[in-house]
Amino acid sequence: MAVVTSSGEPRTPARAPTPTTPVRPRAQVIGRVVVYTLLTILALVFFVPFLWSVSTSLKTLPDANEFSLLPPNPTLAGYREALTTFDFAQYALNSAIVAAAVTACNVLLASLGGYAFARLRFPGRNFLFLLVLATLMIPDQLRLVPVYQMLTGLELINTRRGYVLIYLVQATSLFLMRQYFLSLPKDLEEAAKLDNAGYFKTFWKVMLPLAAPAVAGVAILAFQGAWNEFFWPLLIFQDRGLYTLPIGITQFVFTYQTNWPPLMAASVISILPIFLMFVFLQRYFVAGAAAAAVKG
Repeated sequence: MAVVTSSGEPRTPARAPTPTTPVRPRAQVIGRVVVYTLLTILALVFFVPFLWSVSTSLKTLPDANEFSLLPPNPTLAGYREALTTFDFAQYALNSAIVAAAVTACNVLLASLGGYAFARLRFPGRNFLFLLVLATLMIPDQLRLVPVYQMLTGLELINTRRGYVLIYLVQATSLFLMRQYFLSLPKDLEEAAKLDNAGYFKTFWKVMLPLAAPAVAGVAILAFQGAWNEFFWPLLIFQDRGLYTLPIGITQFVFTYQTNWPPLMAASVISILPIFLMFVFLQRYFVAGAAAAAVKG
């Protein structure tokens, strides 16, 4: 509807400006394309060893000695030999038992310790936490002799308890849980105190459920480390019935020859639990790691 001005001339009402889509600078678009291209190439580079393992597991022994990414005559003989030649099921069960025990201990103790370092006030808190982080700089080979002597004195050599005791709680797990608890608002604890909740009830009912992403990250890291560990199981487990998968896989490596197809087949099978665990818990793991990295 036209509006008439004082001079008698019709005036068309002004139209609202139409929103315009912001145009990204050309340099920004080119930079993003370059970054994504480099990340894709890097991902392919990291994927090639796994693809090579899968390809070698589907080859025969003569074909495994030739340079070819795709198997010329695909066969499942390597998987059959890996599953039947040695006690694969027993080794997998041993790995699952120790990995589950280490994961449960790390989740429980790291959650309690992380909450204490993040929320409780006690003398020497920061100094003790620095000592925990300092243990990350000590390699396993350096503490081999004292740890082995202590386990021998406690008669824990050749037992699963001895291995679990070494990885009862790791400094990385404590660090992740502490950082995540620091990122949670203090108002939640104040509300719990108004309801007459003590420290443990506040931790168990309020803080721990909110720390599910960090708990998932700790669980993934602890399970992966225990599942793939080779150094300590090789030293502690002297009985063949206690061997884990990494030790059992070495049985395909002989003095003058390596049986590559069964070796790669056993390696691919041993990767599956870690792969499935990461797929189902990836969202929580990334959220926990991001929250721990942001809070200083």
